[in-house]
Amino acid sequence: MSRIQTVFQRLQAEGRKALIPFVTAGFPSPELTLPLMQALVDGGADIIELGVPFSDPMADGPTIQRASERALAQGMSLRKVLEIVRAFRATDAATPVVLMGYANPIEAMGAERFVSAAAEAGVDGVLVVDYPPEECVGFAATAKAGGLDPIFLLAPTSSEQRYADVASAGSGYIYYVSLKGVTGSAKLDVEEVARRIPDIRAAVGMPVGVGFGIRDAESARAVGAVADAVVIGSRIIEEIENNPGEEVARVAAFMRDIRCALDDLATGKGVTQ
Repeated sequence: MSRIQTVFQRLQAEGRKALIPFVTAGFPSPELTLPLMQALVDGGADIIELGVPFSDPMADGPTIQRASERALAQGMSLRKVLEIVRAFRATDAATPVVLMGYANPIEAMGAERFVSAAAEAGVDGVLVVDYPPEECVGFAATAKAGGLDPIFLLAPTSSEQRYADVASAGSGYIYYVSLKGVTGSAKLDVEEVARRIPDIRAAVGMPVGVGFGIRDAESARAVGAVADAVVIGSRIIEEIENNPGEEVARVAAFMRDIRCALDDLATGKGVTQ
């Protein structure tokens, strides 16, 4: 059983929901990425999604695009991302790390070399935005054989066939994109998410995490009431971007607020009947 699967099994037994924050490796600087990852854990993260910066992040809105551009300008690369994960593992052997990014850096390294290097560094899963499941059966199999969970996206427009493809190729959890748009978009429709999650969960047989549009404790609590995990990215990047010199403390504080909101669900607090 992978670290990711272990986390979800434990949380399910506790009646709690997973908190999965995203940060871009190398933003605001390569030196601050490790302290920020540790702050995420201190604030209550169950799994960390670590963004691999890329020059054309098609699924990301302007906030994460700016973070990627700044990280790349400071020399961040896939190999350096793996070095950061290796350093994180020196102090944290329990928190799963999922690399989230795009196909080009992996293709440049070579899929088998990437999987081997990522597993050796301590990576637990990989979400490649532009690897649809029906077109990367080989990569998904290589990842699984190497000990990585290949994680896939589903969207409001996904078909039943896509559900089946994801169920076959994926493992760990599913990332459900809660709206039609890019990261950081507003207008989160929790009722629509609530309608879709049961069918997705039944079709894929994996925990379902929901992201895009979750920005505060209220929206996190609402999504956590219907999903297995809450994924927050752009809002955390904004905390980092808007608070130079205080990034680590502000991120930890923001995370604690979200963690408390999600844990309220386990105790019945803040839940409207």
